[in-house]
Amino acid sequence: QVQLAESGGGLVQAGDSLRLACAASGRTLSSYLTAWFRQAPGKDREFLARIGWSNTNPTYASSVKGRFSISRDSAKSTVYLEINNLRPEDTAVYYCAVGKGPGQYTFWGQGTQVTVSS
Repeated sequence: QVQLAESGGGLVQAGDSLRLACAASGRTLSSYLTAWFRQAPGKDREFLARIGWSNTNPTYASSVKGRFSISRDSAKSTVYLEINNLRPEDTAVYYCAVGKGPGQYTFWGQGTQVTVSS
């Protein structure tokens, strides 16, 4: 089992930046991918970015590339998502997930709410 806990969300203004954190515990994550998703009210869940623990090359959704940045701290078993120049349309619940490969995410966190006011 892997337990994931997201943090760092909140109410921010358009143009602000946020850094979300996904702290993992339980099984070793050396062979897993960690990804960030978000889900806005009335919309489908959207993939944002992923990163491996042994391979640091990140992958981004085209819609967020250049404004979102994913990174990891192996010593803290934590993956971060930095969001710059926040927009009202970034308002959503942000989730992290862990799995063996793209689209194979087995463990999910509870999510952290990000609300961006205009």
